[in-house]
Amino acid sequence: MGELGIGLIGTGFMGRAHALAFRNVSAVFELPVRLHLAALADADSQRAEHCAAAWGFARAHGDWQRLIDDPAVDLVAITTPNHLHFPMAMAALKAGKAVYCEKPLAVSVEQAQQMQQAAKAAGVVTRVGYNYQHNPMIVQAKALIDSGELGEIVSFQGEFSEDFMAAPSSPFSWRCDPQHAGGALADLGSHLLAMARYLLGDIEAVCADTQTVHHQRPASAGSHERRPIAVDDQAHALLRFASGARGTCSSSWLKHGYKNHLSFEISGTRGTLAFDQERLNELRLYRAGDSGFQRLLAGPALPGYAAFSPAPGHQLGYNELKTLEVHELIMALGGHGQGGTDFAEALQVERLAAAIRLAAAEQRWVTL
Repeated sequence: MGELGIGLIGTGFMGRAHALAFRNVSAVFELPVRLHLAALADADSQRAEHCAAAWGFARAHGDWQRLIDDPAVDLVAITTPNHLHFPMAMAALKAGKAVYCEKPLAVSVEQAQQMQQAAKAAGVVTRVGYNYQHNPMIVQAKALIDSGELGEIVSFQGEFSEDFMAAPSSPFSWRCDPQHAGGALADLGSHLLAMARYLLGDIEAVCADTQTVHHQRPASAGSHERRPIAVDDQAHALLRFASGARGTCSSSWLKHGYKNHLSFEISGTRGTLAFDQERLNELRLYRAGDSGFQRLLAGPALPGYAAFSPAPGHQLGYNELKTLEVHELIMALGGHGQGGTDFAEALQVERLAAAIRLAAAEQRWVTL
């Protein structure tokens, strides 16, 4: 494979993040293939033309199927609302093309299963956008856990909270439609569930409670029309890990003051490790017997960091994490490594989220 044609569907926040990552990855890493930004698609053809020109894509399509059919496209990157992931990914897999899909993988376990089966049959590389796991500090956290630095792990306390839907006047969007999304659990909690599995392994049982706080929202910004809300504003779950550890997981898009509070504390018989995405370049580590927590700063000794900065404490950001995710994707496509979340692992996250919803609905423990 000498050249890899990139096709990007969607021009919102995540579409731009993908475009930046595809442009940046060649500048900071030696890649096994040359990247060609072949095509960009958006339902708004004028916006597609504008973004393709601004972001460096060779051509624009107003129809996503035309992008998938484009012979110059080898990899299809999907950054659309959740309900479109399934038809787009299935069409791309049918065409024999690799797929890089934003999270969550689908709006139901049934869809996710079909996507995984189609990917397996197609024999192509797939990845899902759980980019927070590509933070060098998260890789370091996993290394500390796996090395036994914390002893036997006994607890995980995780939270992902933001406040972009905190005001009752925040308007209805596709995220509020249960057929198109899945509430705070799908939007934020899926990242936390994926993180818990990445760091500590399988979760075998859950008990949960979910709540819709604002039962109506304006149909659009400033509108007097109200639309009913049928998705969760916040979710709380108890977790039992296969390892024997116990945990909690909470997600909310109502928590005032938090902008990207993906956080966890992991405790073992010999110490505790803590992380907060709002301070993404550091970990806090406490070893039994210490006088307090030690602050560990990101630096060039950690894999991935030195590609962006030669000095510790200079800090990476969100778009660097996306570039690191894309780097692992490109390496996998070039036959060099298997890093990242593929459709098979993303399916397990969807099963876990579905179990949490069932546990909340039936007010009982659910075994996976």
